[in-house]
Amino acid sequence: MSRPARGATADSAVSEDASRRWWDSDAGSYDAEHGGFLGVDSPGGEFVWCPEGLHEGDAGLLGDVAGRDVLEVGCGSAPCARWLATQGARVVGLDVSEAMLARGRRAIVAGTSDRVPALVQAGAEHLPFADATFDVVCSAFGAVPFVADSARVMAEAARVLRPGGRWVFAVNHPVRWIFPDDPGPRGLTVAIPYFDRTPYVEVDEDGRVAYVEHHRTIGDRVREIRAAGLVLDDIVEPEWPEWLEQEWGQWSPLRGQYFPGTAIFVTHLPG
Repeated sequence: MSRPARGATADSAVSEDASRRWWDSDAGSYDAEHGGFLGVDSPGGEFVWCPEGLHEGDAGLLGDVAGRDVLEVGCGSAPCARWLATQGARVVGLDVSEAMLARGRRAIVAGTSDRVPALVQAGAEHLPFADATFDVVCSAFGAVPFVADSARVMAEAARVLRPGGRWVFAVNHPVRWIFPDDPGPRGLTVAIPYFDRTPYVEVDEDGRVAYVEHHRTIGDRVREIRAAGLVLDDIVEPEWPEWLEQEWGQWSPLRGQYFPGTAIFVTHLPG
């Protein structure tokens, strides 16, 4: 069991170690709870950007990926990477958790597609690829909120992109930081300063950091993107759809009526 540690900090090494251990231990239960929604067991996978249910097939934020080299950062059990492969992309899925990647490999074996992604274990702050390797880099909640140095992730995404390539990533909407993680009425009351960038940290019984999420404001994200030499094309804030009644952690139809739960940053590398 883990418990919140108010005021604790976590650098890059601690954050990556905590995320690796957390997702290694939680891979089975996470997929059991959310796999149906995410398309984990779909033969060809699915690309769902966020708990609001926005599908890449409808949104087209990555553009036409057929014949493109695509990297997914924080791929988990790889439903998005597998879906991209069915669209004709040459895909690499990267994740810090070996347990998540193992589930992805099993899904690939059980699937029916001739095109499958390659899966690599690594952290998002140090992408193990040469410069200008990919046409598209993407991340659907899989990495950016969990790293201490998200500016480095932006720089790494820009480094491995070819000129003209896209970097698109989804995170908790920064405004969510100010509310408790509660899908009910309690979650509508402001509790934390928006400008407090102290990470949310949980520690285990031995006092070891077990889980970390890092907060950045909208302005922080824009500055990180620009510092990496990228151009910000759009910030997508998906509205809660009328058809979706499912709660997911702090996301819920109630809260979705009042403020966004997700921000998707769409960028490109000039070229």
